[in-house]
Amino acid sequence: MLGNLNGWHLVIILVVILLLFGATRLPALSKSLGQSMRIFRSETKAMKEENADQAAPPAESVAPAAPVAPAAPVVPPAPPASGTAPSEAATAPETKTEPKS
Repeated sequence: MLGNLNGWHLVIILVVILLLFGATRLPALSKSLGQSMRIFRSETKAMKEENADQAAPPAESVAPAAPVAPAAPVVPPAPPASGTAPSEAATAPETKTEPKS
């Protein structure tokens, strides 16, 4: 559609734009157009980089964790020999600690 435009068509379009907007508003219009194009380019570049980051495989693969061996069972101390007085350590209540899973 726009392939049929030649130099004279572009001159006529520029004259019509100059008449519609006036010479005083054209610099502000071109500045805002330039800023819009800059923002558009930066956003499309950011989207392309984001898509490339999501499509790329991770640099390092995380090795699976080794299975944890069960803790050894808690063995109570041997009872004191008969005929001796029990010590304080023997009468203290025992607490068993089991590993948290």
